[in-house]
Amino acid sequence: MRRILFLLVALLALAGSAAHAQTVKASNYSTLGYIKSDGTIQNSNYSTIGHIKSDGTVQDGNYRTVAYLKDNGTVQDGNYRTIGYIKSDGTVQDSSYRTIGYIKSNGTVQDSSYRTIGYAEGIPVRWAAYYFFFR
Repeated sequence: MRRILFLLVALLALAGSAAHAQTVKASNYSTLGYIKSDGTIQNSNYSTIGHIKSDGTVQDGNYRTVAYLKDNGTVQDGNYRTIGYIKSDGTVQDSSYRTIGYIKSNGTVQDSSYRTIGYAEGIPVRWAAYYFFFR
C-alpha cells in the first residue's frame, strides 16, 4: 500500500511539474511573463501570447506561425527570412551577424553592452533569446 501511495504521489508531482512555468523577469526583477515547460508563452497576467513547439516553430496566441528557431541557431521569421542567430555560447546576433545580446548559463540576459536587461533562469537559451530579442 505504501508503494502504491508513493507511486501515486510521484506521478502527481511529475504531472504538476510538466505544466510548471519559469518566470521571465526584467532587470528590476519584475515579472514580464512566463514560459511553461511545454513552450507556452504567457504574459504577466497568465494570458497565453504564444507557443514554442518542440520542432522550433513559434506561434502567436492564435496559433499563427511567426518564427522558426532552427537547431543550428538560425532564427527565421514566419516567411523563412533569417532575422538572427543564437550561438551555442549564448551570444545573440542579428541577421547581419552584429551581436545584440547574450544569454548567460545562469539565465541572465544582457544587451550588447553587457547591461543586464532581464532574467530567464531555467528557460532554454533559444527560448530566452527569442523572448528578449526577436518577438
